[in-house]
Amino acid sequence: MVRRVRAGRALRAVAREFGVGVSTVALWVARSAGQRLDRFSFVDHKRGRAWNRVDPALEHRILQTRAQLREHSVLGEYGADAIERALQLPPSALVSRATINRVLKRHGATDAHGRTRRPAPPKGWYLPAAAAGHSEVDCFDFIEDLKIAGGPLVNVLTSKSLHGALTDAWILDKLSAHGCMARLLGRWQRDGLPGYAQFDNDPVFQGTHRFADAVGRVSRLCLALGVIPVFVPPLEHGMQNLIESFNGLWQAKVWQRHHVASVAQLQACSDAYIAAHRARTAETAEAAPSRQRMPQGFELDLHAPLRGQMIFIRRTTDNGQVGLLGRRFAVSPDWLNRLVRCEVDFDQHCIRCFALRRRVPAEQPLLNTLAYHRPDRPFKGEL
Repeated sequence: MVRRVRAGRALRAVAREFGVGVSTVALWVARSAGQRLDRFSFVDHKRGRAWNRVDPALEHRILQTRAQLREHSVLGEYGADAIERALQLPPSALVSRATINRVLKRHGATDAHGRTRRPAPPKGWYLPAAAAGHSEVDCFDFIEDLKIAGGPLVNVLTSKSLHGALTDAWILDKLSAHGCMARLLGRWQRDGLPGYAQFDNDPVFQGTHRFADAVGRVSRLCLALGVIPVFVPPLEHGMQNLIESFNGLWQAKVWQRHHVASVAQLQACSDAYIAAHRARTAETAEAAPSRQRMPQGFELDLHAPLRGQMIFIRRTTDNGQVGLLGRRFAVSPDWLNRLVRCEVDFDQHCIRCFALRRRVPAEQPLLNTLAYHRPDRPFKGEL
């Protein structure tokens, strides 16, 4: 290699010829600079023993002490602290707990195991039909209180589908169920109806929390269209990651990049970004589960009896209860502080509670079926 370089060939060409890196060729050219090649040794230098490495005899003694403690210690302790006590070395030996641990690790004499990395559950694992790819989920969330310079505070209603990555973002002057319903209807008229619509526990989506059995406008809209509303707690890891991630992306790519003077300008910038994002993810949208068409001439009757299902993802309390629809329900005394999926069935007048575990997402046994007869009272403007 060095001879070829000295003959005038480039380092990269020589490296390609010998199948080595350019840095390797440069290293040996530099080492042999000014020397005759027939007298230069191309044998790599061996590293010497570190000056502060523990003496081999002491290493052997540490390993032997560990083996003896492991077999005969009454306490069953044979870690670095136990070895240090058993050796009773003078302070001049300078053998610390960290040194003993390094010796044990160097010789593979440790029982410590690294953290077990388990695979993440599939997307939408808490909804079996969505996890299996048979049904689509539209996730919705709010970005609240964004201040336009010299203008008003605005809120952004965002949406993204679980499998198809269909995104939307609407600028709202205030948080209201009326504004949310209009955007949902527009999205579903254009894209079709998903199997599920996922929200957090915001009263705008779910309905007021002040009264028991309250079902808000957005929930009633979903039920009337045959879309199952799903309410997940925002602090549970993973369930809101999809929409929260898109919220951060929208703020980085739209809100922080464009300096707007009005709501109309912000909506125009957002619409351009959403159109580009949808174009880039068009193949993903085509491979997503199919959607149902919006019924022709649909009109929402807020006073119609509730039909279908609502789903609440909850974590049980210390006594195995969950809170939903302004009430407390006893699920199971054997499933404490654990996740459950509560399916409120208005047709069968019951609540089915299923156990959820991220570690085994496919196993969701039925824990309990609770009777639930919602009072059939007229709608009184619950958000």
